[in-house]
Amino acid sequence: MTNLQLPLDYQAIERILPHRYPFLLVDRIVEFQLDQRIVGIKNVSDNESSLSRAPGQRPALPPTLLTEAVAQVGAILILSKAENHNKLIFFMGIERARYRGPVHPGDVVRIEAVVKRLRSRMGVLKGSATVNGREVLSGTMTFALGPRS
Repeated sequence: MTNLQLPLDYQAIERILPHRYPFLLVDRIVEFQLDQRIVGIKNVSDNESSLSRAPGQRPALPPTLLTEAVAQVGAILILSKAENHNKLIFFMGIERARYRGPVHPGDVVRIEAVVKRLRSRMGVLKGSATVNGREVLSGTMTFALGPRS
């Protein structure tokens, strides 16, 4: 799977990640450099059941789901590596997470994950999400790999 044909669509992402609708939060992968970086796209639509809908305010994607979308893009980078095909990736923690603005229906979120440290069973990714060039999330995520049972 390391010779990926870009862009990866939703069906190709389903072959890599164990997540399924409505928990699969990445729509497409547009850039990929093995063991280095990945860029994915999340289209936010008004019919998503997880949107925060406070009276008098525009619906918004909760920051926790935006964080999960960034983690999923990073997971695609790690699980695409041949030796990781039969493994699961576990989100271990996040450091220096900064939420800089809301994400609303109609927004196209560009998600980037860059490898900071990569070992056989653990690693660290720096993730960010932008909407129209404006950063809405950044943070450093730690993950671990385990066997798929």
